[in-house]
Amino acid sequence: MTTANSSVIEVAQTSISRGDRKLRTRAHLLAAALQLMGEGRGFGALSLREITRTAGVVPASFYRHFRDLDELGLALVEESGVTLRRLLREARRTGLPPRDILRRSVQIFRDYINAHRLHFMFVAGERSGGSAVIRAAVRAEERHFTDEMAHDLRQLGLLPDLSTPTLQMTCGLVVTTMMNAATDFLDLPPRQPKRESEITENFIRQLRLIFLGARAWRE
Repeated sequence: MTTANSSVIEVAQTSISRGDRKLRTRAHLLAAALQLMGEGRGFGALSLREITRTAGVVPASFYRHFRDLDELGLALVEESGVTLRRLLREARRTGLPPRDILRRSVQIFRDYINAHRLHFMFVAGERSGGSAVIRAAVRAEERHFTDEMAHDLRQLGLLPDLSTPTLQMTCGLVVTTMMNAATDFLDLPPRQPKRESEITENFIRQLRLIFLGARAWRE
């Protein structure tokens, strides 16, 4: 291998290494904020120094990733929603009967909350309080869920008689019910399978009622 080629490879490896380190540091900062909130601290009570100390980085490095704590909070909101939205869209595109799609979607939602409790505790806390910037981001994320659901239902030919505004309203009710159910799952003590099953079934019944009402709706 020539010296020139070796230099190019070394530069590329250095660049990749720096990029990886930057991503890791960003992930550590997000995880540190979640960890502190998991200890009972509200997001608004966190300080930059606490987060960087918990993440094991110097305070100055924070600003290489986020302008301020609000921007870190926005990243947490995005992390909470992107993967879940993808999983729910995949569930709606399985070709299953509508009732099975509904049940599968609820199971995905419940399992995702159980696997990402700290994220959803943060979102639930910021949804109705805290920073106006983060509160607006949570509402925007809910609109993404609503818009994607309405689009998928239209593509699947479900609720074909509903106008677009009414379909959006219906999906908005589903998302609101979903957020309320998230709080129920988060408040559930560990190792309570019977109670978790009851909450799940009640959630499914609530969603069925919404869709049954939508089918009977007359513009």
